[in-house]
Amino acid sequence: MVFRGIGSLRFLLRAAIVGLCLSGGNALTQTLPLPSNLINFNSREGSQLLLESNAREDYWPLSIQFVTQNSQSFCGVASMVMVLNSLAIPAPQDPRYSPYRVFTQEDFFNNEQTRKVLSPDIVMRQGMTLDQLGQLLATHPVDVQVHHAGDLTINEFRQRVVENLQQPNNFVLANYLRKAIGEEKGGHISPIAAYNQQTDRFLILDVSRYKYPPVWVKATELWQAMLAVDSVSGKTRGFVLVKRKE
Repeated sequence: MVFRGIGSLRFLLRAAIVGLCLSGGNALTQTLPLPSNLINFNSREGSQLLLESNAREDYWPLSIQFVTQNSQSFCGVASMVMVLNSLAIPAPQDPRYSPYRVFTQEDFFNNEQTRKVLSPDIVMRQGMTLDQLGQLLATHPVDVQVHHAGDLTINEFRQRVVENLQQPNNFVLANYLRKAIGEEKGGHISPIAAYNQQTDRFLILDVSRYKYPPVWVKATELWQAMLAVDSVSGKTRGFVLVKRKE
């Protein structure tokens, strides 16, 4: 069958969007209620925002590689696994998938350099800071830029992230305080997948799919959530830009 016209393209795009939204099965029906300031991606309005976005290059590869974090403190690990697989970075060998290679949350710390930065036991207890996120990514052949929100203006934040989302083969990981956007409750890390200019909202592909669905959040609110100080590092949270080394 051959599809023709804009209507058919939109139909196919909607089908792909719904496929991702519903991929969690019953998990999506058990998530916590969203505050009114956030827009559920798994809604008519949420999917329309992606259709109207001109900064959504990251959505497609991330949706293909999406994983739910293995534990409540593994949000950073799950986010890095998604990005490294999306960039086709050489992965460690896992006997479960041999001879094929893929990054998983179980084998992420098999790299000796990675364990020198941070042990999985520490991550299990307290997660990771923004700088540790960048250092862990840097143990792989990628270029990493760590940006603390306190070092930038909101306009600089918006410009850098939107430019990233308009280009292929690079990604954004956000470190923010859930409470600041009305969710429960502590620090969290997840990829940013798209930006809608008309509403000035970013799409967060939340890796704790058992807790919250992907959401569209206002840029000003996400910015405030990034300005929150991480009690472990004593620094503001922020975001990481990552791309494969040339």
